[in-house]
Amino acid sequence: MTSRKPRVVLGVGAGIAAYKVCELLRRLTESGHDVRVVPTADALRFVGEPTWAALSGNPVSAEVWEGVAEVPHVRLGQGADLVMVAPATADLLARAAQGLADDLLTNTLLTARCPVVFAPAMHTEMWEHAATRANVATLRSRGALVVEPASGRLTGKDTGPGRLPDPAELFEVARRVLARTAAPDGADGADGAEGTAAERGLRWDDLAGRHVVVSAGGTREPIDPVRFIGNRSSGMQGYALARTAVARGARVTLVSANVALPDPAGAEVVAVGSAEEMRKAVLEVAGAADAVVMAAAVADFRPAGYQGSKIKKTPGAEPEPIRLAKNPDILAELGERRQAGQVVVGFAAETDDVLENGRAKLARKGCDLLVVNQVGEDLTFGRPDNAAVVLGADGSSTDVPRGAKEALAEVVWDLVVARLDPRPPD
Repeated sequence: MTSRKPRVVLGVGAGIAAYKVCELLRRLTESGHDVRVVPTADALRFVGEPTWAALSGNPVSAEVWEGVAEVPHVRLGQGADLVMVAPATADLLARAAQGLADDLLTNTLLTARCPVVFAPAMHTEMWEHAATRANVATLRSRGALVVEPASGRLTGKDTGPGRLPDPAELFEVARRVLARTAAPDGADGADGAEGTAAERGLRWDDLAGRHVVVSAGGTREPIDPVRFIGNRSSGMQGYALARTAVARGARVTLVSANVALPDPAGAEVVAVGSAEEMRKAVLEVAGAADAVVMAAAVADFRPAGYQGSKIKKTPGAEPEPIRLAKNPDILAELGERRQAGQVVVGFAAETDDVLENGRAKLARKGCDLLVVNQVGEDLTFGRPDNAAVVLGADGSSTDVPRGAKEALAEVVWDLVVARLDPRPPD
C-alpha cells in the first residue's frame, strides 16, 4: 500500500523573522512532507505569496474567501497532521488564545485536531509582557506546544529573548512531534517498530508542564591556560534527549559542556566548562525539576594544581608529573538531594564488563535509571548512533538496539514518564 505524505500546515505570522521560515519550509518539503503555507495578510508584506507557493508546491492564501467551494477554513485544519506557526507574533498568540477566527490561519487553528506548535518571535519586552505570558499559558493549557524563543540579536540593535529559533532546529521539533503522532496510511509509526505514541495509547506531549534538566558534552579540566584533561564526548546524545523532551512538551534546561552543536529549539542552554562548573549549574536548576538526566561525560579527575602560565618544555628534562584530584560526584549528589517524586537518570560509559560495571554504578549512585553503553574510539562518541541497556533501580532492564540517538532518547523519556509522580503538574 502506498503511504501518503504527512500533511503540515505552516502558519506564518507578520514578523521580520518570516524570511527564516523559508528555510523551515524547504526542509519540510524536501523531507517528504505535504506543506500548505497559510500566512496572515500582513505576513505577505515580509515574504510574498509567489515565494511560499514556489517552495511548497501548493497554492497559498491568507483569505477565507478564496477557493470557497473547498471550504479551506475548515478543511485545512481537519486534514492536517501538524500545524506549526512560525513566527508566532504577540498579536497572533493573542488572537489564538482568544479563539478568534478573523482570517484563514486562525480559522485553521480552531479546526485543527492534530498537534499545534507555536514558535514565537518578537521583541523581548513583548515576549515578557504579562499579557503575552498569559496567552502562552492559555495555549499550553489547551494542549498546544509553545516553543520558548531563543536569545540573541533582534531587529535593530536590540538583543535578548524573543529571537526565532534556528529553522533547522524548528524542523527537528516538527519531525519529532510528527514521529509520535502521524503515521501515513499504510506506513509504520515514524518513531520505530512499536508505532506512534497514539497507537500505543500514549500522549504525544506526555512531558507537558514538566521541567526537565539534561546535561550534555564533556567537561574539560584545565592544566594551564592552554591545556586541559578532557574526553571524547560530542554531546550528541544529550542534545537528542533535550530535543526529544521539547517535542514532548517539557520545559528543558540543558547544561552543556564544550559542545559544538546548535542550541535545540525551545531549550534554555547553560554553557559550562569544567566539572565544578557543571556541578554548580546542575544543582542550581535541579531542585525544582521533575527529572534530571545526566548524559554528560563528567571527568572523574582534575589536575590537583593549576599552572597560571603555560608549562614550558625544558630541554633535556622530563616533564613534572601531573597530580590528580577527584572531581565531585554530581550524579551521586543528585541522588542524595533529590526532591520527592523527582526522577534521576545517569549514564555509564564503559569499555569492559559493561553490564557488571553498570549494575555496580547503579547501586552506588542512588539514581532511578542508569543508561549503560559501551564506548571506544569508534563507538558511540561522536557518532549519530548508540546502543544501550537501561537499568532500573527496581530491577528492570531495557535493551535498546543500535540506532539513532534520538531513538534511545525516546526510550529514556518513556521510562522517565512511567516513573513520574502521576499528580497533575503545576
